[in-house]
Amino acid sequence: MAQRRAGARKPVPPASPAEDLSPLLRADWDYVGPVALDDFGPADWALLRRQREPYYAAEQARQALRLLTCSADDASFGYRINNYRHCLQAATLAQRAGEDEETVVVALLHDIGFVACPDSHGAFAAALLANHISEKNHWMLRHHAIFQQVHMAAVHDPQIDPDARERWRGHPHFQWTADFVERYDQRAMAADYDTLPVEAFEPLVQRLFARPARNLA
Repeated sequence: MAQRRAGARKPVPPASPAEDLSPLLRADWDYVGPVALDDFGPADWALLRRQREPYYAAEQARQALRLLTCSADDASFGYRINNYRHCLQAATLAQRAGEDEETVVVALLHDIGFVACPDSHGAFAAALLANHISEKNHWMLRHHAIFQQVHMAAVHDPQIDPDARERWRGHPHFQWTADFVERYDQRAMAADYDTLPVEAFEPLVQRLFARPARNLA
């Protein structure tokens, strides 16, 4: 009997009745055979490399949008609109002000982690978009929550410091972050604003994630 070619993948055994396999994105794709990474061979890793890039190309933007749209019907804790509508309104304001596509998408997703990780939601959005946006917008996302505090001077909360952003005055992206928060964040709370639907922004999100990844080294 002929020997199996070195590096060739072992046939994947059929699923047992106890296995609940997730479907593959494409009918002509295959599953790796082993379960533990320690047991993967060169052919298993090669299969994943072949399928990973087209999978991300097809799914990344869709799944990012789904993180946003899953909150469409969520309640508010006091604002006139929920976080989903706030994000749509911020993107609408940015688009109508003539901002470029990247900035419109950044506005759409700037508060995507506002409820799930409120204390670090800026870093959450920055990490999500890091490979596809400019350093200017990446820095803005990471710092926008602190810059928001200048608009909260009337809160009289010891945890709110309206002057917190001053530590970065003189930074190349200071003014852009201040402008973004002023124009597209702190104002995007109106229940009677004719906000665009998420479908209006889907092509922009798709194009952003289709960009070649930015070198973050």
